[in-house]
Amino acid sequence: MWLIFTLATTLIWGLAELFYKMGSHEDEKYGHLKVVILVGAVMGIHAIFTLLTSDIAYDPMNLIAYLPVSLCYILSMACSFFGIRFIKESLSDPVENTSGAMCSVLCFLFLGESISMPVWIAIGIIAIGIIGVGYTEKTTDLDRRERLGKRLAAISFAMPFCYAIIDAFGSFLDIFFLEMETSPLIGVNEENIELVANISYELTFAIVGIVLFIFMKLMKVKFELPKQKSKIAAAVCETAGQLTYVYAMSGNGAIAAPIISSVCVVSLLLSRIVLKERLTNRQYLFISIIIVGILMLAVLEGE
Repeated sequence: MWLIFTLATTLIWGLAELFYKMGSHEDEKYGHLKVVILVGAVMGIHAIFTLLTSDIAYDPMNLIAYLPVSLCYILSMACSFFGIRFIKESLSDPVENTSGAMCSVLCFLFLGESISMPVWIAIGIIAIGIIGVGYTEKTTDLDRRERLGKRLAAISFAMPFCYAIIDAFGSFLDIFFLEMETSPLIGVNEENIELVANISYELTFAIVGIVLFIFMKLMKVKFELPKQKSKIAAAVCETAGQLTYVYAMSGNGAIAAPIISSVCVVSLLLSRIVLKERLTNRQYLFISIIIVGILMLAVLEGE
C-alpha cells in the first residue's frame, strides 16, 4: 500500500502545482493571498477532522511551541504563490525543490553533520543548475522584464529561491521539533509527535488565512468563491498530498522519498502538456541538471 500512497502523493502534489498556476494571474493583485486563505481553510478543516476522529490529546499550546516551523512553511508557500503569478511553473517548481539540498547544507554548517562525497556532488550539481537558471534569466525572457518592469521582474524571479531558502530553514528546525529528546512540543510521544506537529501547522495556517481574509474584507477586495475553482482545487490537492505523504513515508521512506522528489518532473510535464509552457533549450538544460541533482540527493539520503 505504501507504494500506492507514494505514487498518489507525487501525482497529487504535481496537480496542486498545476492548479496553483492555473489560478494565478498577473493582474490579480491579491491573488497570492487568496490562495493562502483557501489553503488555510482546507488545512483547518482537515486539522479539525483529525482532532475529532483520533484519540490524540492535543494541547493548544503546541500552536505556539511549533510556531517557528509553521511560519517558515507558511511564509515560503506565500512566496511561491506570489512568484507563480509571474514565473512559469516549469521554471519555478524545480528551483523550489532545491530546499532539500539547502537543508543538508544547513545541517552541515550548524549541526556539524557529515556529508558524504556523493551527496556533495549532488549538491554541487544542483548549484550548477541554479547558477545556470540565474544566468539564462539575465539573457532571456526580456518580454517579462519589459512587461513588469525591472523591479517587479526581479522580485518575482527571486520568489522561488526565497521559497527554497525559507522552506529549508523550516525543515532544519523540524529536526529539533520532531526529535523526542529536543522537541518543545507538549504531550507527545514517538507515535504521535509528527501528527501533533502537522495539526499545529494546519491550525496555524488556518489562523493566518482568517487574518488575511479579514484584511481583504477591510480592503474591500472581492473574493467570490465560484471564481476560485483552480485555487480551491490546488488547496485540496495540497492537503490531500500531505495526508498520503504520511502513509507513504511510514511504509518504506527510503524508496518513497526519491519517488516523491520527482514531483517536479510531474509538474514540468503537466505544465508543458496542459499549460503549453515552453522554455528555451538552455533553460531546459539547467532545469534538467537541477532535477538530476534533486533525484540523486533523494536517493542518497534514502540509503
